[in-house]
Amino acid sequence: MHDVSPDPSDIDRKVRRANRPTDSDIIEAVVESGQHGTPTGPDDGVTGGESGRDAVRDIAHGADEARPTSGASLSILPVATRRRRHQPPDDPRRSDVDEWGRSEHMRSIVRRLYNPMYRYWFRVEWEGLEKIPTDGGALLIANHAGAIPPDAPAIMHGIEEELGRPVYGLADYFFRTIPVVGTLWSRTGGVPAHPDNAYRLLHDQHQLALVFPEGTKATSKTYSDRYRLRRFGRGGFVEIAMKAGVPVIPIAVVGAEESMPILFRVGGVAKALKLPYFPVTANSLVLGPLGYVTYLPVKIKLRVLDPITFDVEPGLERYSRSRVMDEAEAVRAKLQDALHDMLRERRSVWFG
Repeated sequence: MHDVSPDPSDIDRKVRRANRPTDSDIIEAVVESGQHGTPTGPDDGVTGGESGRDAVRDIAHGADEARPTSGASLSILPVATRRRRHQPPDDPRRSDVDEWGRSEHMRSIVRRLYNPMYRYWFRVEWEGLEKIPTDGGALLIANHAGAIPPDAPAIMHGIEEELGRPVYGLADYFFRTIPVVGTLWSRTGGVPAHPDNAYRLLHDQHQLALVFPEGTKATSKTYSDRYRLRRFGRGGFVEIAMKAGVPVIPIAVVGAEESMPILFRVGGVAKALKLPYFPVTANSLVLGPLGYVTYLPVKIKLRVLDPITFDVEPGLERYSRSRVMDEAEAVRAKLQDALHDMLRERRSVWFG
């Protein structure tokens, strides 16, 4: 039997079929190219109306170029092929921004910029970091302090650097509304604090989420009230942990209170600027306006306490309110005791 040479036209058809873009590539390329032609039917906001959809169907069935009913030429195969060639086959996303708005590229930039402050200005020191799991969801909670708190970036940076795990910080939606700052906050791992967001992060995606149960009651307190934990709200963090079936891991922070201590608050200015509070800090008295973006060189110490689990069935719609409040108060008491212990051991605000 003699070998039969393949027909060149068959080879050409196979090559063209292998390089043919997917439907999603085609639609995105139509949008990107901006060459929709003149719509002759209702516009669906994606393909530019009936003519755009006809063009997509033409190309999906093998044509390199489709002609909308208006007569305009619509050539999108080179665009779609180019996009496909540069897109990793195993990554369906078009950028590294995830559904929460977090960008690993932006996080890497922030880590490089923040690292000198973390290591040489605050000289952050961890105790018990091994208690934070290397996989699976967990809800991290910590005490909060400072006019512009340095504790959240210190915790997130330390865990990402030492454990290689991303941390999502849950905070008031107010931060998301600030121009520029809101986008940067989102790109670096900030997520609006809402029970549904927390549940998805913890239960569905098995991520680490960081929350400060005291809220703005902690960051607005004056220096005279330092290291006195405020009430942990209504215990919402406990209920979320119960529902998601994840542990609560408390982190005691010492040093943040002295990094930008509040001497007093000006209520009228806060109301005029629509801010939760307007602080006058020791930093601002010494450095003027620059003091609101400059921390004092205190030493920050972080102590990770033992994970706390709750013996309840996960996934329920509601949990006993009294049980939730009791557990939240127990967590607060453990964190307060840890702070008192760390303060007794501390010899200096500046050197630890």
